[in-house]
Amino acid sequence: MKTLVAKIESSTPAHRDRAIDGLRALALLAVPTGHWLLGGFTLSSDGALHNASPLSTFAGLAPVSWVLQMLGIFFLVGGYASVLSYRRHTGSTRAWLAGRLARLGRPVLGVTAVWAALLPLLRFGLGVPVDTLRTASTLVIQPLWFVGVYTVVTALTPLCVRAARRLGVWAAAPLLGSVAVVDFLRYGPGADGAPSWLSLLNILPGWLFAYQLGVSWGEGRVGRRHAWGLLLGGAALFAALLLVFGYPASMVGVPGEARTNSHPPSLLVLALAAAQSGAAILLRDRLGRFLKRPALWAPVVVINLSAMTILCWHQTAMLTAAIPASYGGEVAGLVGAPDSVGWILARLAWMPVFAGLLVLIGRYARVFESPWAKTGTARRALAGVLAAGFAVFALGLA
Repeated sequence: MKTLVAKIESSTPAHRDRAIDGLRALALLAVPTGHWLLGGFTLSSDGALHNASPLSTFAGLAPVSWVLQMLGIFFLVGGYASVLSYRRHTGSTRAWLAGRLARLGRPVLGVTAVWAALLPLLRFGLGVPVDTLRTASTLVIQPLWFVGVYTVVTALTPLCVRAARRLGVWAAAPLLGSVAVVDFLRYGPGADGAPSWLSLLNILPGWLFAYQLGVSWGEGRVGRRHAWGLLLGGAALFAALLLVFGYPASMVGVPGEARTNSHPPSLLVLALAAAQSGAAILLRDRLGRFLKRPALWAPVVVINLSAMTILCWHQTAMLTAAIPASYGGEVAGLVGAPDSVGWILARLAWMPVFAGLLVLIGRYARVFESPWAKTGTARRALAGVLAAGFAVFALGLA
């Protein structure tokens, strides 16, 4: 371990911005942590698994979702890193975009193709109930919406750079205003007459908001004064939306609830992202000094190198434990209604198991993050067909 830490430290360029990598690693780890803590399974009479959440019983756990909902930080850091990469690229903008989007697409294609191949084996070879497979497919595909949105905002980087150079931190203000208008139309006095598709208008501006802040930050247009404004203004807006305007407290969807903040993002998500972004910018120098320690820096590097593997396969790790366990009936903290303090304590005990399974799966799944230089056209086409078939099944279209 000491040898690995020393190797990572010696191979890190002096100009590497450790704080940015540290923030990205923190946001990455929040994704599996949140899904593992706030997601559970009930077992039906036919032995099938169905999604459940402790938030349905323990509404007081909602503040946990405020801490674990760190996609604002992820988009902030993504915007910052994209600016640096865009500034360094020497070829065409199209080539730059193609390279970045390929790094996002390969792991997604990999996990969906593998699951498409697993479905018939699990169903006809091991007798796993169809409802369990649908639950599993939903969980696997659930985090992948992020990749689609991130792909779009990455493609908008050149426009974001122009906006940042012209307007600075204020380039994100129209995005905030757009989400506020849509929220007013779908939750305000005339909400009963609002069309069901209206909320979809929040998807792009809702997630582009923090990305644009990151682009402005990377262009040097966000200072400490702006960061304090984001932190305090975001916190004040967050409190007002919760206490005065009745927004749901949870930052993740709760089964049975009519409203959700994250799918698509509501104004509450942007308020949290603004506060988180301000705090991240203010703490950047301190975090950078903290990560000068080789033993702390090495895990950050490993996490960043496995970013897409963590995102794409963490739900598979949990399912690897839950599906076999379901054959034995209810198991505390794993299979069974998440409606007791005992379940919460047991789930905490399961967390290291999920993490260990993810590490084991990641040893083999990380190959999808590497360029598919030796993968022929026929294999790529087969992977595409399998991925498309899995998406159809997971989305309930088949």
